[in-house]
Amino acid sequence: MKKPCNPVDEESRIEILRSFDILDTPAEERFDRLTRLARRLFGVPIALVSLVDHDRQWFKSHAGLEASETPRDISFCGHAILGSDVFIVRDTLEDERFADNPLVAGGPRIRFYAGCPITDMAHHNLGTFCIIDHTPREPSAEDIAALKDLAAIAERELAMVKLATRDELTNLSNRRGFMGLAQHSLDLCTRYEMPATLVFIDLCKFKDINDAHGHQEGDLALAAFAEILGGSSRRADIIARLGGDEFVALLPNATIQTAECYIARLGETLSRYNRDADRGYEIQFTHGIVAFHAERHETIEALLAEGDALMYEEKGQDEAERA
Repeated sequence: MKKPCNPVDEESRIEILRSFDILDTPAEERFDRLTRLARRLFGVPIALVSLVDHDRQWFKSHAGLEASETPRDISFCGHAILGSDVFIVRDTLEDERFADNPLVAGGPRIRFYAGCPITDMAHHNLGTFCIIDHTPREPSAEDIAALKDLAAIAERELAMVKLATRDELTNLSNRRGFMGLAQHSLDLCTRYEMPATLVFIDLCKFKDINDAHGHQEGDLALAAFAEILGGSSRRADIIARLGGDEFVALLPNATIQTAECYIARLGETLSRYNRDADRGYEIQFTHGIVAFHAERHETIEALLAEGDALMYEEKGQDEAERA
């Protein structure tokens, strides 16, 4: 068996893939519809929308296959993303790269594979739209053209997902994107009995920045704070701009003490930015920290509501002290 190599753009490819905030998200009809169509169109038992992560291939849609992911080093899609055209293995038992692959020798017993790369706008191969059969096949030119068409539709749907779940100004997740990702993260924390903490953040006197310096400067302040927030976070943390001057960070596998260190780190970095930028105002924030308890916070909405209330409580205390 031959393990797939990494593409030359691997580092940027992974960064872009993860910026979509789609890995480990629930199934969506927009993608499932395509894989169901592919099974009927090509008469195959399995069709997948596969996204190739650092050490796994994860299936956004997996019609005809129970598994939601497999290791990258045995994946067919890991090979498919190395090129720009449809990658075809007509008979795995006749191909030394795959004849003893565990996915051939055992379930799902792949004998035929065809995968068309799914790319982003900068032409990084993020994954594939692929079809699989248990018997050898010789795809026709029409089959290959149809597979490319389905991959192109999947690409557009992937782009729409990013647009629908990203905040255009800050490039963070928006409220919709955060709600889905955070709920999934909380489900995992509950399953594996890990702590999680939410930090609700509100910028102080942001309206004053807009009034005194203009909305363009206000946008710059929001973008700067988002960048600092992201730089202070771990890869596993889920950060978002909920709207206006409200931000949130969900910290999985983190205690209240961890969150307090996170806030201290954020404050120090922001102070340095304010000093170095010297834009005639300072970006400041108030926050509320709440520990996740599965019994009390059945949904992410309940956790957000408590974090919002704690943030406003601290904001009121700050204003009272200044008065």
